[in-house]
This record gives sequence, C-alpha cells and structure tokens, in this order.
Amino acid sequence: MVGSTEWVEQNLVNLGAKAVAYLNVDCAVQGPGFFAGATPQLDNLVIDVTKKVKDPEAEGATVYEKWAAKNQVNTIQRLSGVDSDFAPFLQHAGIPSIDIYYGRDFPVYHTAFDSYEWLTKHADPLFHRHVVVAGIWGLLALQLADESILPFDYLTYVEQLQRHTGSLSKLLDRSISLHPLVNSIQELASAARGVEYEIKQLRGQESRGDHVDLKLRALNDRLMLAERGFLDVEGLQGRQWFKHLIYGPPSDYESKLEFFPGIADALSQSTRKSQQNRQAAIQHEIWRVARAIERAASALQGNLT
Repeated sequence: MVGSTEWVEQNLVNLGAKAVAYLNVDCAVQGPGFFAGATPQLDNLVIDVTKKVKDPEAEGATVYEKWAAKNQVNTIQRLSGVDSDFAPFLQHAGIPSIDIYYGRDFPVYHTAFDSYEWLTKHADPLFHRHVVVAGIWGLLALQLADESILPFDYLTYVEQLQRHTGSLSKLLDRSISLHPLVNSIQELASAARGVEYEIKQLRGQESRGDHVDLKLRALNDRLMLAERGFLDVEGLQGRQWFKHLIYGPPSDYESKLEFFPGIADALSQSTRKSQQNRQAAIQHEIWRVARAIERAASALQGNLT
C-alpha cells in the first residue's frame, strides 16, 4: 500500500479540492460471492447499480438479487480497516469510497497458490465474475461522472451514525454522556433533509440557465466536501496520519468498535487509567467526533471553507 499512500500524500491538495469519490478494485475476483464496502452516502448508488447487472451464477437474477438472497439483507460493509488502497483516500484525505470484489475471505490471497492457474481453475474459470465487476465498476463511475447532481444520500449516513451511536451506548456507563453525539447527528440530519429538498427543487427547474448551473455546481461541491468534515487536523491520538474520526482502524484490533476509532482507542486504553481519567478521555473523544459531524453538517449547508 506504499504506492497509494504516497500518491495520496503527494496529491492531497488537489484531491481535497476536486475528488468526488474513489472506487477501489484491487482484487477483482478471488472466488464466488459478491462483496461491497462503502461510505454510507454511497450505499444507495451501489444498490442501484447492482440491480442493473446480471449475476454470473444465477440465471435471470441480478447481482443485487443474489446478494440479497445470500445475506438476507444487503450488507454493505464499512471501510474501517487498512487492508486495501481505499485507506489513504478515505482515512487520510476524506474522500467518499467504494470497495468491490468477488470472493471474500478466500484463503489463497497472498499465498503461493494465488496464481493465474488457480484463478482459471477455481476462482473464475470463464472470467464471468471479472466481467460483472467491470460492469459494476463502470456503471458506478459513469453515474458519479455524468449525473447533474452527485448521487450522494447523507440521510443514509445519518441512519448509520445513529446505529453506531446505539452500539456505542451499550459499551458505556451512564457517567459518560452521548448527548453531544446525538445532537450533532440531529444537526447533520437537518442539513441532509435540506439538501434533499434543494435537490427536488433543482430537478424541477427544466430550463437550465447560468443561474441554475451555478446552483448545481455549489450543491455538488457541498455534497463532495461533506466527507472532508469528518477529518480532524490533529488525527487520532498517537496516530496522527489517520484523520477520519468516523472510519479508521482502532489501535486495538480486538476492539468491539469498527467505527469511531478515537473513541475505540480511548475505551481500550482506559483500563490503564483511573476512573476519573478514563471518563474524561472517552468524553473528550466523543466531543471530537461530535464536532466532526457538525463540520460535515456545515459543509452540506455551504458553511465549510
């Protein structure tokens, strides 16, 4: 991952100003079973695209239908790990990201058996899965590039943050307040609803003059920059390179949290502190996450520069 990390660091200013999304496909096919991970505002886009591509293993079914049948619900994972090249784009630069491939958890990855011969005999003999990944990848890119309004849904992000907060509450005692987090999520929800209303208004304006085009450009900039709001300039404590406060790797890989990495670190390190210091450290990280969510809300409202 040195290459992608160095590239992001060298192009950080340009990426921060212009990058709409990063589509990660570093291992297109390892075996059967479709996998997708994404930042939450891209969930609906991933689902819509997989409904348009035929599944290579189920005749007459789409990738979405096969995926839904296997998982009961379509489980789009979050990108908190550092196991692929999306890490610098999302966790350091704050760029909305998607990761897709076939064959999660197949044991030949990074072994001597990970060869062209194994691929053609076992993973994808007729390369049908490769064609499907290319189709999904291409449609994602086309919609992100060609839609007049970026297909981002921040209400989905709000729902995910609410679920994360509910999971976090089960790990905390009552002496630690989640009110800052709850209030900031409500602020993001209000901003996201405002954006949804604005999108409906703009779509209803059939005559596209310069005035409408400027409004569209400003709206797309806000949709693009909202993810940057989750970055903190100081980064995670002791690991300043990781700047995303919603998704990133916890320092303790046995942590029960796969989100809010700063809070996860404070929880895992708290056993070595007094009760008072423990509560203060966790509360401090909760405030940091709350402020990050407020920054994202401000970006959606057009107030983040």
